[in-house]
Amino acid sequence: MSFGDINRVNTNIQALNARYSLNKINSQLGDNQLKLSTGLRINKAEDDAAGFSIASKLSSRLEGMEQAQRNIGDAKAMLDVAESGMNSIMDTLIDMKSKAVQGASDTVGSEERGYIQDQINQLAAEIDKIANGTEFQGKTLLDGTFATTGLSFQVGEGNGDTMEVTIASQTGAPTLGGATQGDFSSAITAIDSAISSLAGEFNQIGIDQNSLSIKQDNLAQQINSNESARSRIQDADFAKLQSESVKLQIMQQTATSAFAQANAGPQTVLNFLG
Repeated sequence: MSFGDINRVNTNIQALNARYSLNKINSQLGDNQLKLSTGLRINKAEDDAAGFSIASKLSSRLEGMEQAQRNIGDAKAMLDVAESGMNSIMDTLIDMKSKAVQGASDTVGSEERGYIQDQINQLAAEIDKIANGTEFQGKTLLDGTFATTGLSFQVGEGNGDTMEVTIASQTGAPTLGGATQGDFSSAITAIDSAISSLAGEFNQIGIDQNSLSIKQDNLAQQINSNESARSRIQDADFAKLQSESVKLQIMQQTATSAFAQANAGPQTVLNFLG
């Protein structure tokens, strides 16, 4: 046997090639098993650099849109709280109007008018309590805080996807400084004005709530479209992966057998020489 033959025995090229093939198959099989376990065709950038980049951007957009959906839900809840407080104030104003109409009639005496005045002023104070006590997440909604500088809701995933909502002050309900027939007549006018103003606020809150609902529906459609796009790019084809895994397992068995035989070859030669 020549030196070259002995060198080939020592190096065992066949075993090196078989081991390389086996390692490559094991790596491919591991990748397939990861994709099957995660359900994703792309788990890292090297799987598909362009697809990974696009899927990552879509994931970022989706996270933002889903948070915007939650923001809209919170905004609607906030306006519901404001509307509930306004309903209580409207009920109180209507009660005040009834009492003012009663006091404006000469069918009641001066003493009774004094009692009615006290009742109206007490109801006005109650309106202030309601306005100052209507809160959401620590924000007082009906005290005029957001009458000029409104509430800002982030209703989309992009910079500038905001919605501004103003809520007028509901404090300072009409009171009676006197108990004459003229005082009660003036109170009727003032209470009617307050009722009219509050009715306008109800209208605006209804418009704002409707706008939020439209934005919420639009976001839901965008989320669905972006999820579908990400799925097409990133999701695994289970049937294809399972078929490939079966093929790789057969190749793995074949490569393992070839590696074992390649390793046994030099030993056989050495035994023969021995």
